[in-house]
Amino acid sequence: MTRASSGPPPSDDGSGDGPGSRDRFGDGAPGADVVRVLVVDDEPLTAEAHAAYVARVDGFALAGVAHDGRAALARLRDDPSIDLVLLDMNLPDTHGIALCRALRTAGSTVDVIAVTAVRDVQVVRAAVSLGIVQYLIKPFTYAAFADRLGAYRTFRASLTVGDGLVTQGDVDAGLATLRTATPPTLGKGLSPATLDRVVAVVRGRPDPWTAEALAGSAGVSRVTARRYLEHLESAGLVRREQLYGSPGRPESTYRWLSAR
Repeated sequence: MTRASSGPPPSDDGSGDGPGSRDRFGDGAPGADVVRVLVVDDEPLTAEAHAAYVARVDGFALAGVAHDGRAALARLRDDPSIDLVLLDMNLPDTHGIALCRALRTAGSTVDVIAVTAVRDVQVVRAAVSLGIVQYLIKPFTYAAFADRLGAYRTFRASLTVGDGLVTQGDVDAGLATLRTATPPTLGKGLSPATLDRVVAVVRGRPDPWTAEALAGSAGVSRVTARRYLEHLESAGLVRREQLYGSPGRPESTYRWLSAR
């Protein structure tokens, strides 16, 4: 999209400049361009949280919030100075992929980062084909969010050259910045190798797992199995259910969630 010469438009329907918005040229070195961000998410509390995250990251300013595809398209049409869209895939009136296709069909080159709980591999592939520059899966920490935005800003800077031409090195460095992410931080006592083994076992069958059954199949203790299952639940990868029918307290079971 062509950058407007004026500042951000007034807010409308609660989607204008939010808390923590910065002057477009008020952050970083004199004259540095601030990345203006539109948050698109149908959950008001989630959208508010992401907007607050944007306000905390240096070099970024909130341009607005939209809760459905129609509002997002209208905002992008009315404000061509928006640089980046943080896009949820599940919207009440459309899918994020369909929204991106509509943007590209309309000639928009605005950058998009998917911020979503959708883990379907077909959606991820479609996102890549549409030029979505990052895919951040919920839930995530502020550190992971800031890491993705920082990588995106470095990517933009790496391809900003005075004569408008780039070298192969410029292209390689820019793309490498987008594809390099900080490994997710696991809880104390959890290891990536054991987590990979647990995931392979749990996702290998559709039936629910108890901590005791997982311990025997994964070669870990029952306590360790429960910790990893609880970690997977907090990451939205398994669903916990209560198993009744035997004397005493009900037992927790964990079922791997298929692609959503």
